[in-house]
Amino acid sequence: MAIQNKVSLPVIKRLPKYYRYLTNLSVDGKEKISSSELAHMMGTTASQVRQDFNCFGGFGQQGIGYKVDVLRAEIGKLLFGDGERLPTILIGAGHLGSAVSSFISRDTNGYTLLGVFDINPELVGKEMCGVPIYPLQELESFCNEHHPIVAVLCVPRQSAVDLSGELVRLGIQGFWNFSHYDLSVEYPQVTVENVHLGDSLMSLGYRLRNTTEE
Repeated sequence: MAIQNKVSLPVIKRLPKYYRYLTNLSVDGKEKISSSELAHMMGTTASQVRQDFNCFGGFGQQGIGYKVDVLRAEIGKLLFGDGERLPTILIGAGHLGSAVSSFISRDTNGYTLLGVFDINPELVGKEMCGVPIYPLQELESFCNEHHPIVAVLCVPRQSAVDLSGELVRLGIQGFWNFSHYDLSVEYPQVTVENVHLGDSLMSLGYRLRNTTEE
């Protein structure tokens, strides 16, 4: 598969959506789909779909369309590599951390949750989705032994500020960050996915308040 030197972030962010729709189509027994049909589902244009796929060498033939299972498998390789799961830790065992750990543990999304860390002594020693909760003081020894490369931050902003440098020093290469602190600015060499639930909610509010009838 020929991949262009640098694929833009918007294209990368569309890949999971393609994969999700193709998974549903496969379950429904759909064997082939055109770029126009896929574009309609994605809310974009056929030209955009073809441009996206051309970043990876293209997956279909002009005028023939795409085989759903083949396209899903190819995008799956882009998203999940050879199937080896990324070793992951989670910081913050509160309500948000519990919800996020449940999502990581039950979905085949390419990650393995190794451990959860928290400062609350009432939580330490318990389990979250079958994964032990450790005291934050054991973070360094745990990382030295298990070598996680992804950290999920479900902590307040200041805690993320205080912890992020230490986590990078301990070998963390990527953050799934719910802390409202933009780590990508502080650590440009690390891969960061900042998740702002409030932004999504405000966007919804804007669209509801500013919808005009055509």
